[in-house]
Formats: sequence, C-alpha cells, structure tokens
Amino acid sequence: MKKPTIWFANEDFHDADEPYLPELFKESFHAWFEDAQDLDVCQYGVFRLYSRSASFYSTEPRNQQQLNSANWDEVMNRLANQCIQSESYTVLLEQNVQYSAVPIRRRKDNKMFAVFVSAVNKEHAISKAELEGYMKHYRVHFYRAFESVFVKEIMLQKSMIDKEATHRERLFLISKRLYDQIDAESVVREMLHSLEELYQDSKIHLYLSQDHLEGDSRVRPLEFRNSTNNIVTEAFLEGKHCIDRDQPGYIRLAIPMNGKQAAYGVLCIEINRVHWDESDLPAFMLIADTAGSAFENAKLYEQSNMLINELRIINEMTKRLNQSLRSREIFQYATAELLKVFNADYCCVLQLDRKKNEFKVRASNLESLLGKAYANDYGFTGIVYRTREALITSDYWNKQNVSSELMEDTNSRSLIGAPIFVDGEVAGVILVTHRQANYFSYDNFKLLQVVSTHIGLAITNASLHAEMHKMIITDNLTNLHARHYLDEQIQRKQRVDMQGSLILVDIDFFKTINDTYGHQVGDRILIQVSAIIKSSIRNGDIAARWGGEELAIYLPNVPATRAVQIAERIRMRVEHETDPKVTVSCGISEWEMSHDKISVESLFYRADMALYESKKNGRNRINIG
Repeated sequence: MKKPTIWFANEDFHDADEPYLPELFKESFHAWFEDAQDLDVCQYGVFRLYSRSASFYSTEPRNQQQLNSANWDEVMNRLANQCIQSESYTVLLEQNVQYSAVPIRRRKDNKMFAVFVSAVNKEHAISKAELEGYMKHYRVHFYRAFESVFVKEIMLQKSMIDKEATHRERLFLISKRLYDQIDAESVVREMLHSLEELYQDSKIHLYLSQDHLEGDSRVRPLEFRNSTNNIVTEAFLEGKHCIDRDQPGYIRLAIPMNGKQAAYGVLCIEINRVHWDESDLPAFMLIADTAGSAFENAKLYEQSNMLINELRIINEMTKRLNQSLRSREIFQYATAELLKVFNADYCCVLQLDRKKNEFKVRASNLESLLGKAYANDYGFTGIVYRTREALITSDYWNKQNVSSELMEDTNSRSLIGAPIFVDGEVAGVILVTHRQANYFSYDNFKLLQVVSTHIGLAITNASLHAEMHKMIITDNLTNLHARHYLDEQIQRKQRVDMQGSLILVDIDFFKTINDTYGHQVGDRILIQVSAIIKSSIRNGDIAARWGGEELAIYLPNVPATRAVQIAERIRMRVEHETDPKVTVSCGISEWEMSHDKISVESLFYRADMALYESKKNGRNRINIG
C-alpha cells in the first residue's frame, strides 16, 4: 500500500527567494544546535553555517582555549570561501586544528545554497561522512523551518480567504438588509447598525445633505461652513473618499453616500490606528455605495407613495367638492379636509367681497373668527392677495413682522397659505397653521397650492350653477322669478307654513300702451312696475311674472287683510311713479291650514277671479277672492 505524501514535502525555494533566507538560516541553525549540543564534538569544536553571501551563523565553543589555534575564526572564514568556490568537500589541518567544510545542496535540483563548516582539535578530528551527517541533520531542520514558513503562508492565505469570504457574506447580508428597507429612515438606521456590528471599536456618523433624522445623535446635517468637518465637505463635493491621518490615536475616514441621481450624504468613521487595515477601505466604500443606492430607492418609493397619496387626496377632494354646488358647503368641506390632510391644528378659508374690498372668514375650526372681515392688505391674507402667490412661514414667533390674529389667538408658529383663483383673479385665501415650529414641509406647501386650485374650480362651478339656476328661474325682462318657480315655492310653503296670501297684479290697458307707444315703452312699463313690486315686499316674499302683463306676489304666513295693505301700497306707487303713467288692478286670495282644499291651483283660481272682479268694476282697484 502506497503511503500518502504531503504535497509540499518536495517543494523547494528558488534563487529569487535568497533575500528571504537569512531568517530561515538563523532559525534552523539554532534549532539544529539545540538538538546537537549534547554531542561530544559540539563540546570541543565550533560549527558554522555560511550562506553564499559569506554571512555566517555560529556556535560558541564551550572553552575557546580548547582550540589549539588562536586564529581559528579567520581560517574558518577562508575555508568557507574555498568551499563556496569549489562547491565540494574541503578540509584543512593547521596548528593541530582540523577545519572541514561541506556544501549544503537543495533537495530538488541539488544546487548548493550554503556551506557547513567545523573546527575541532586534531585529536577530535571528524571524517567527511561524519560532517556530512551533521550537515544533513542541519538540512532537515532547515527544510522543516522552510516548510513551516510555507505552511504558515498557506494558512495565512487561507485565513485571508476565509476572512474575505466571511466579509463578503457579511457585506451581502448587509446589502440585502439595506435593500429590504422601504423607507429612507430605516436604510440609515440599518446601515449604522451594521457598521457598528462590523467595527465595534469605531465611532460612526452620517452627515445627510437633506433629511435630518430626528432623535439619532449619529445622524447630523451636512454643514459646509463647519471647518472641523473639512474632509466630510471635501468627500461630498468631490464625490470620493478622504482620509485624515493627522489625528492622534485614530484614523478619520469620510466616504460619500452616492446614489445614481445624486450624493445624499457622507459616512464618517473614526477607527483606532491599532485596528485600522487598509484592506477594509473597499468594504466601507461598498457599504456606503449600497446604502446610497438603497437610500435613493427608498426615497423614490416614498416619493411615489407620497405622489400616489396626493393624487388620491386631490381626486377624492375634487370629487367631493364638485358634488357640492354651494360655496358655503365647499368652504366648510375644504376646511375639514385640509385639517386632516396636513394634520394641522387650525385652518381658515376667507372669501373676497369685491364690493367692500375686504376678506370675510367663511369657514374655520376657530369659531371666534367665523364671519369676521379683514382689509385686503391685512396680515398673511394681504400678502397672498398682493403677491398672488402661496407662502410658508416656519416660525412666526421668531419673525413677527406680519400681524396675524389667527396666529396670535391660536399660538401657532408654522403656517402655509395659498390663494383661491376664480376666473384668473384672487377670490379667496386658505391659511393652515400648526403650533409646532418648522412643521410644514415643502411637499405640504406644493400640495396646498394644488388643492387651492381645485377649490377655486369648485367655487367657479358653484357660481356658474347659481347663475344658470337664476337664469332658469328668473324672467329676463322684469328680473322677477319665473312662474314655474313661483308654483314650486308655493307648493313647498303650503307643506310647512300655517297660511299665506297671493296677489295677482295686472297692468290696466296694457295693450293700448303697446299700440300707442310701442312695445319698447310697454317693456319699460313692465320693468318699472316690477321694480316697484320688488321694493315693496320683504326678502322672503316671492314676486314672479305670471304671464304677459300679469305679475304675481306670494306672501308666506301673511293673511289676506295684510296682503290688501301691501297691494294698496303697490297700486298707489304704480299710479304715481310710472312714466308714462299707468294703473294696476289686483286680486288677492289666501289659504290657511284649516281649509278643506289647499292647492296652488285653487289659490291662483281665487286670486284670478278676484282680479277679474277688479277689472270688471272699473280697474285700478283691489278685490279679495
């Protein structure tokens, strides 16, 4: 059975390795002497090892006087040189001292690489075979030391490979954990935690260029004016790592945390000089690059989520705003939603009264402000109105250069405001506040601008709807309500009121006026009479054009006796205020909850009959039906 062999047992050194041999010579020669020092020959003689460069390693004789020659040192050197030249066994007898030298050859190519020399008194002379035995004994020690170095080198390489593999595995796990994070804050915390695990004797800080992680002392803002962080600034601006080796006791390393789109910060590590290894630099750079990419991905994810959320908010608000066709409801809904969207403390929506040139609070969760009016140049509302632009205030307490009842009454410090545009003009202002300073972000600022645009569109729609509704229910010539609107309102009133009266008004001899003066004059008379009627009734009363020259007035919760007084006032004013002068005849009817039959038709029928009686009896008079 063939015995297994150790593969490096046949390995040997090369000529190029000779500069590294002195340490091997020294170690192996001392090891050999430890083994051989008990031999008699070592007691009486001296053994030396000479390298090819003639440097030597020597044993000391126990008693130098035992050597009969006084110049044995010089002779040994000379003999070693002769052996190196001849590369063969050399012997010399001088002053009763035997000097002998034998070459030491490599085991692989038999090339001489050193000389083994002995010096003993003649009476203790040793043969060539004996010296070669000592030499071979030494060569065993030499190759044992050589193999030990070889094995150490292999073990070192293996250790480095294992360390590198472990390092790569750690870096892979760190990279995986970093990319598993879906928000930027988690990426930063994971990176710092991983580095602290890998380099426990280090101080680690992250200088961020934009977002500052509140509550974590390891994360700091990147300040370009701070001279103590000069390598941090340099690393960020130049986009490459910087090392400060001038600090006593430690190395300071700054590595930029880069993504594909930008540099987001600088990773700064302080490592004890004793534990600093240049081979760790690529690992630091890899972690910083990985963190930069992961941070960027998390930021993009956050931004996409924020954008989706903003679009959802805008979509829902737009849908709800457009469902309401009343400006008051729009303002109230907008206030409630803005408080929720921005998690704000207070919100105030003001509308511009163009006739009075002032802003009026239409909606707010601060009840003391509701209904209040302010000049169009007052406070933040005035700034928004004047500049036609949104604004943001980070800390009102530190910059109270603007008077604001809203900020002072609520102890608010942060504010965002935006104009509400209708038909290209500022029609209102939105103000949102919070008691905490620096509360609103730039994203909040932009979102409010978008939301205010949709509120303006909703108000525009409500105004258009109101105008269209007014057109539908209003007679274009007289500006009184249309007949169908009057019918609907009487029907609604009869369901909830206790009584009511109807006055029908007919312009006497209206056809004659048209024939005499023309239809334009006739229209003018209709407008004059309609204006007299509108100015003679209450806001809650309803006046309408019933048809042609006939007009109608419904008086909710008014009995016929009171309706006669109103009709008489109208009749007299028409007779005295119209030009050309005309008169009117009136018919009045009433209903009460106690009546058997209550309907719009019966009410109009009785009023029409009463009007007929007025005309029949001479016109310019009033009758009750």
